[in-house]
Amino acid sequence: MTTRIGARMGVVAVALALVLIGVMHLVGPSSRVDPVRRTISEYALLPGGWVFDVAVVGLALGSAGVLAALVAAGMVPARSWPSALVGAWCAGLLLVVAFEKTNWSIGPSVSGYVHRYASLVAFVALPVGALLIARRRRRDPDARPFRFGVRVLSWLALASFLPIVGAIAFRGVLGVPWWRAVPLGLLERGLALAEVVVVALLGLWALAHARRDAAAGPPEPRPLTAQSAGAP
Repeated sequence: MTTRIGARMGVVAVALALVLIGVMHLVGPSSRVDPVRRTISEYALLPGGWVFDVAVVGLALGSAGVLAALVAAGMVPARSWPSALVGAWCAGLLLVVAFEKTNWSIGPSVSGYVHRYASLVAFVALPVGALLIARRRRRDPDARPFRFGVRVLSWLALASFLPIVGAIAFRGVLGVPWWRAVPLGLLERGLALAEVVVVALLGLWALAHARRDAAAGPPEPRPLTAQSAGAP
C-alpha cells in the first residue's frame, strides 16, 4: 500500500510541477524572462511567484513519496547512500523555496548563497542517487526499461554541468563571467527537466515492482522434512 500511494503521489506531483512551471514560461510576467540566459528561480521573484514555490514544494513532497515507495518495495534500504541522496534532493528543493534567489548585481546575501548551494546539492544528489539505484537493480531483467531511462537521463543531467565547469575553469581565457559564457538558463532547464523525469521514472519503477510482486503472490512454503521437523 505504501509503495502504491507514494509512487502515485510522486508521479502526480511531477506532472503538476511540469504543468505549472511550463505555464509560467508562456503566460504572466514570467513569460518575459529569457529562458536561455535567466534561471528558473527568477520566476519566484516576480508577481505570481508563489506558483513556482508551489510547484517546487509539490515536487519535493512527491519525491519524498517516491523514496518511501522505493524503500517499501524493497528496492533500496532506508539506510543507504541512494536513500540519503534522494533525501538530499528533497531537502535541497525545500531550501530553494525557503531561501530565495538574490539579485547578484546588487550584492551577495545569505539567502542567495543558501539558495545557490542548496540547488547545487539537489541537482547533483538526485542523478547520483538514481544511478546507484539502477546499479543495485542491474540483475533484475524486468527492470531493464526503467534502468535504461534512469541511467540515460541521470548521466545527461550530470553532463549538463560540464559546460559550466569549463566556463569556470577557463574564465580567465574567455574574459567574461562564467554565467555569461554559457546559456545558463537553457542548461538549467534541460537539467531540471531530466531530473524531474527521473523522479517520475523511479515512481513508475516502484509501482511496477510492487505490481509484479503482488501478481507473483507470497512465496510457497517449504516442504516439511524430517530434519526441519526436528526428528531424531
